[in-house]
Amino acid sequence: MAATRLHVLDCGAMSCDLTWLLLKAGRTIRPRGEKGAPSEWVRCTTHAVLVETPEGTLLWDTSCPRDWETRWEPSGLQEFFPYDQVEEEQYLDRRLGQVGVSPENLDFVVLSHLHFDHAGNVRQFAGTGARLVCNQKEKDFAFGFEGEFEGAHLKADYGGLDFETVSGDTEFLPGVTLIEAPGHTPGTMAMKVDLPDTGTMIFTSDAVYLGDSYGPPATPAAIVSDLGDWYASVEKIRGIAEKSDATVVFGHDAQQMDSLRQAPDAFYT
Repeated sequence: MAATRLHVLDCGAMSCDLTWLLLKAGRTIRPRGEKGAPSEWVRCTTHAVLVETPEGTLLWDTSCPRDWETRWEPSGLQEFFPYDQVEEEQYLDRRLGQVGVSPENLDFVVLSHLHFDHAGNVRQFAGTGARLVCNQKEKDFAFGFEGEFEGAHLKADYGGLDFETVSGDTEFLPGVTLIEAPGHTPGTMAMKVDLPDTGTMIFTSDAVYLGDSYGPPATPAAIVSDLGDWYASVEKIRGIAEKSDATVVFGHDAQQMDSLRQAPDAFYT
């Protein structure tokens, strides 16, 4: 059985030094002839995905919050990833409203991982009846460290919320499979969606940042918790994508995001 409809919600973009996303010789790692060149800052897009199935509606990730500047200040992340390329209509609550969805309409909110730009709006769904879901390894790490933040995990985003968990690769809803893809964080997941007309789409989240990351060969980034796991996850996703002839949608690829059908004007079936 397949999902019935999928909406890509473009939630604007952060700005960041490309090195965070790509450690590539000749690009972010410069040869001696370019050692004085300035760093390359890029548009780091952020998105969510709304999936309708016969057994419930799922929101994949929640993007960045409106109060990013103050919420991220204790960690310093606002200086490295300012969420400064976003219009009012691109904030998550507005995007959901544009496709006629309120938090109370959602059955599940699934977080690919609990970093600040993916779990930033998850509190909007507390108490709405939507079930919050993440990977068990991600929950163990994100709730297990001392202090209020560890890297891009900010307890201000998710602390005190009740998450259900999944482990391994899980067929979660008809046409929706959650793929365990650690490396970026201990419990990062990708999402595979099978649609009747479009075929298969795989949303990598930060298991693969960019088309340049995917390769081949795969090219890592500055933010990787376990490099061996990261390489294995990229190749796992590649194998699943090749077997299913999937369209692979990367976590923060601005050029690709601009090419996708985007809500509210278009969707995938």
